[in-house]
Amino acid sequence: MTRAPVPIAVLYSRSGPYAGLGREAVDGLMTAIAEVNADAAYPFRLSPVICDPGGVAETYGAMADATLKATNCRHVVGTITSWSRKEVIPVVERHDALLWYAFPYEGYEANDHVLYFGACPNQHLLPLFAHVVPRFGDRPFLIGSDYIWGWEINRIARECIEAAGGAVLGERYVPLNSVSVDPLIDEIRSRQPDFVLSNLVGPAAQAFVRAYHRLGRSDPAFAPSIRPIVSCNATETDIAEIGAAAEGLIVAAIYFDVLATPENRAFKARLKARHGADRQISGPYASVYSAVSVLAAAIREAGTDAPAAVRAVVTARPFDTPLGRIAVDPKTHHAALRPHIGRARDNGQFEVFESAAAMLPADPYLLDSAPPGGLVDQRMIARSSGHATLLKVVK
Repeated sequence: MTRAPVPIAVLYSRSGPYAGLGREAVDGLMTAIAEVNADAAYPFRLSPVICDPGGVAETYGAMADATLKATNCRHVVGTITSWSRKEVIPVVERHDALLWYAFPYEGYEANDHVLYFGACPNQHLLPLFAHVVPRFGDRPFLIGSDYIWGWEINRIARECIEAAGGAVLGERYVPLNSVSVDPLIDEIRSRQPDFVLSNLVGPAAQAFVRAYHRLGRSDPAFAPSIRPIVSCNATETDIAEIGAAAEGLIVAAIYFDVLATPENRAFKARLKARHGADRQISGPYASVYSAVSVLAAAIREAGTDAPAAVRAVVTARPFDTPLGRIAVDPKTHHAALRPHIGRARDNGQFEVFESAAAMLPADPYLLDSAPPGGLVDQRMIARSSGHATLLKVVK
């Protein structure tokens, strides 16, 4: 029997300044779709309508609008940056569609037309600081790409540090397409922070890590064991591009290729036949794969791809994914996720040395950032969660 196609709009940039992340996202999506379409238990097949906005934020909204008008798509899987996500949200609202977002972001958002499968700050930044601050100190230097993600993560970081009695020694921004990082290195060297929080994206992030590595080789005071770079958004894709210079980079993430969980072992075993034994799986790949797998399961359970029916299923029960057993909060539409802390090695892989004991419910507005057992510093959470400015809503 021929199964009816269900069109899915795919909106990832496989060209432009963060093309590597887009290619990983599409690879994860296509793997999930291939598995669904090969499974006779699904009475439909997913039909992707793939668009490439080229990393130009203003293009995303127009491209999403044109795709939803020209097809019968009622679901959009995509966007990486917060800038592009905010361009697409008004479009899915007008079309009564659903956006499936699977990248880490800065929080302070909840929308009936978005399902959030990427981590928000209580699932990445707070666990990262809980590990880093007690070990290295509370005098960081903050850097970021010059748009919403960089601004807001640095804002939250600054408020957390100050609430915990520390001080931010500097805060600087780099345009998305720029790799001019030498001025940052000079300032960091002069100020000697305890660590550097990098919210850079794409080539700027890679250029900075390489330059900081050179600084560490010329001045041992900036070795990663003494003054590390830490990040909430670096992935296997990034450190593979950077090479050995990434060694020592400390990262908070909800997925690492090397995770020794039963879910990841089963996932990697399935992927071995598709990609071979040597293919490293990145966080973007696993997160988008998970989102599409949940989308397909929800369509099957609902008996329709109508967004309201699908959303009701997704927020009603947990789903097994490579990230673990995901439950999406019916109020915020954010997934509970398990944070991990890893360190980049010189061979292009991470070693994971700390994990939350269980899935951590998302707290996108930082209203009640309860710490997952043993991972988040109780003192920092207690101080920052009551800090009034953390309630700022970003339009």
